[in-house]
Amino acid sequence: MANIKCVGLLTSGGDAPGMNAAIRAVTRASIYNDLEVKGIYRGYKGLITGEILPFKTNNVSNIIQQGGTILKTARCVEFREPEGRRTAYETLQKEGIDALVVIGGDGSLTGARIFAQEYNIPVVGLPGTIDNDLYGTDTTIGYDTALNTIMQAVDKIRDTASSHERLFFIEVMGRDAGFLALNGALASGAEAAIIPEIWTEVDQLEELIKNGFRKTKNSSIVLVAESEITGGAIGMAERVKKEYPQYDVRVTILGHIQRGGSPTASDRILASRMGAAAIDALMEDQRNVMMGVQDDTIVYVPFSKAVKKDKPINRDLLNTLRILSI
Repeated sequence: MANIKCVGLLTSGGDAPGMNAAIRAVTRASIYNDLEVKGIYRGYKGLITGEILPFKTNNVSNIIQQGGTILKTARCVEFREPEGRRTAYETLQKEGIDALVVIGGDGSLTGARIFAQEYNIPVVGLPGTIDNDLYGTDTTIGYDTALNTIMQAVDKIRDTASSHERLFFIEVMGRDAGFLALNGALASGAEAAIIPEIWTEVDQLEELIKNGFRKTKNSSIVLVAESEITGGAIGMAERVKKEYPQYDVRVTILGHIQRGGSPTASDRILASRMGAAAIDALMEDQRNVMMGVQDDTIVYVPFSKAVKKDKPINRDLLNTLRILSI
């Protein structure tokens, strides 16, 4: 810990509500522990271009309620190459940054893991992704807000679905994980969720038609993860038109609305706890770990587990959804 005097902070990949709360927490926890902190703009790209500024407590005033990220975020192809990471390391040395806090999802933390291994720099990650797909944490920063956004949207769509006796497929984010689709379906009272985790086990569309869309229901809402495996909402709708032409089908793709908005109380609290814990981790000589929360307790999850192991879906929730859709 004696070697760490300045912490660099960046957000990377897709933005998630609560990232600003995490930025605020990391900044103020650093200052509280007599560490300098520097904000790195536009993710790993800012590390390469040197877009870095010192952060003081006033830099993070009045941001806890804001969606998005004040540090901006960008995809960075250059950082995937050894030459790009070498430039990033040289930037850290030039700026006097001794440790790095990365807020992002699977791709961002994968980059952090590789960078930390190559240059032996302490790196701590915060799980900032609405997909909730990182192993080792019960929930991720932004997930609760996105879930509430989905619920509110589906509530409104249900009004028109019922009026017109239609089968609605609503596509939500979660390219490789069905957490938003499954829990969004439960929260909104949808009839089914089509998710990639069980795609090879059962024909989810056939199961829906046989069990979920019964004669006693004049409309149904189905949440579909945007996964290439499932074909998304459009793929489902096209299949229904071919195989079950008697149904009037409509598609709604919620898209980036799920990433926006002011974070919920849960996401603000989670981000604040994880941000402060990230500085505690550095002071305890932890490195190459992601902050996680398990049973409401902050835990350190090695990058090797967080980004390499698949987070399992809760099968009990699938059964609950089936029971409640009758």
